[in-house]
Amino acid sequence: MGMTGDMHVLEGLLDYAVPAVSTLVLKIVYTVLIVLIGMKLISLIRKWSRNSLIRMHVDEGVGRFLSSCIGVALYGLLIFIAAGALGVNSASIIALLGSAGIAISLALQGSLSNFAGGVLLLLAKPFVVGDYIISQDGEGTVSSIGIIYTTLLTTDNRKIVLPNGALSNSPLINVTAQDKRLVIINVSIEYSADLKRAKETLRTCFSNNPMILAGEGDEAVNVFVDSLADSGVVLSARGYVKTEDYWTAKRALTEETKLALDAAGIGIPYPKLDVSLKQ
Repeated sequence: MGMTGDMHVLEGLLDYAVPAVSTLVLKIVYTVLIVLIGMKLISLIRKWSRNSLIRMHVDEGVGRFLSSCIGVALYGLLIFIAAGALGVNSASIIALLGSAGIAISLALQGSLSNFAGGVLLLLAKPFVVGDYIISQDGEGTVSSIGIIYTTLLTTDNRKIVLPNGALSNSPLINVTAQDKRLVIINVSIEYSADLKRAKETLRTCFSNNPMILAGEGDEAVNVFVDSLADSGVVLSARGYVKTEDYWTAKRALTEETKLALDAAGIGIPYPKLDVSLKQ
């Protein structure tokens, strides 16, 4: 009778356990299928969104940011659906996500500041990929604008990684924002030199340079006396060039100015000290 009782208990357990295990296995298989199909759909949606943004000529940095946001939102939705398929209470999921969000935000305050800065940079667009910028933390050509960091490449091929929070909250100069720049060459000549001849020499250097743009009014080549220094008269010669020609033009004009002044017999002074001896 004892054995018969045990058999009845075992049969009862099996009658309860087999359907429960079967239901759990089916839920797991169903959830796995949802995750696999969902990941494939998310991949297709992100690919379609990237192609759409490219066709709309959206800035590369903005495109990456929007693609990342779409991916995060879709994966969050997928986790929510998968948990529901396993039978997890949606209210519990929401409470758990809320608690996790608070904990993460407290632990990553600096990163969240950089994230907010990245959003501002991508939306306001004070610079884009390919611009040359100067900030208090470094300067270079923008190679990428991420959600947290912006990467610059210097002229000597060094990589500078700047946090977006600092970039969005500090002054910066976008050197390549305009299509042309003003080349300024300041040179000092001796007080005894022929001032008019010196000005004409500088004007000729600028006018004959093929990179200097022809213009009128404020955009024309201009040469004037900038200041009367202790050891000489400082002349300033100015002319506009295309932004991409700026450094080439500046280097060339600096050398051409020196050679032209030498050929014209106009000396460039250097500091002198007169010493008087009293008997």
